[in-house]
Amino acid sequence: MSLIDEIDHLKEVIDDELNRIFVNKTGYQEKIFQAMKYSLFTGGKRIRPILLLKSCEMISGSYDEAIPFALALEMIHTYSLIHDDLPSMDDDDFRRGKPTNHKIFGEAIAILSGDGLLNLAYEIMIENTILFSKNREDYYKFLLASKEISKASGIDGMIGGQVVDILSDSESIDSLELEFMYRCKTAALIEAAVVSGGIIGGANEIEIDNLRKYGRCIGLGYQIRDDILDIDEDRAINKTTYLSFNSLETAKEKVEYLSKEAKLSLEIFKDNNITFLEEIAYYLINRNK
Repeated sequence: MSLIDEIDHLKEVIDDELNRIFVNKTGYQEKIFQAMKYSLFTGGKRIRPILLLKSCEMISGSYDEAIPFALALEMIHTYSLIHDDLPSMDDDDFRRGKPTNHKIFGEAIAILSGDGLLNLAYEIMIENTILFSKNREDYYKFLLASKEISKASGIDGMIGGQVVDILSDSESIDSLELEFMYRCKTAALIEAAVVSGGIIGGANEIEIDNLRKYGRCIGLGYQIRDDILDIDEDRAINKTTYLSFNSLETAKEKVEYLSKEAKLSLEIFKDNNITFLEEIAYYLINRNK
């Protein structure tokens, strides 16, 4: 199976499971279910949950136990996009070619749909930890995976990065602040996806360290690649990016370096099937759109 075929297959698995969550979700608050589903199914690539599932499968040979955590991660990512698009944040009218949540449902429902997805993510992780822990080891690894995802989503992760991003609109930031923003806003959830999948799969501490490096490399490379692809648009609005401090050639070299480092971090798993993680690292960091 080619990389793209496998990505498409895993997207179907994730979408089917996400749809199942909303079966029979009715009641006086039905509008919030509609708003949550609207943003969940507007063409997301599902990269984070896919990485979570495949890192778990690489370690244990199966990703079944990791599915609820993959769904939770996608919900957290989607909530962040809903809130990013709000008039008080990035004030975007479209995402992935479709009207943003607040344009369809209004600002109040958009805020609540983001809140609903975030809360439901934690409900799912906690419920599955309680229901499917067969022993203390299972219980502990599910809690560790939940902690990894929670921290990456919070003030030391995605939210912290978003704060720096907002502040950068009104005041200049230096290259160190920009790197912090990229590491937190973009790379943190990608890193958490790979690490939490490894934890659920039963990876040891050394393996987790290597997965963390892998996730951070592709997360940073992914963002710098975005900067390269959006160079003309970003310069037109005077947006601070990696290219504000580095030449285009340096940016391309950095992406290549991060791609190689990501691949090197997988060498410890040479006895496992690492093909997918190798290929998707190159695909994400070297994509053309």
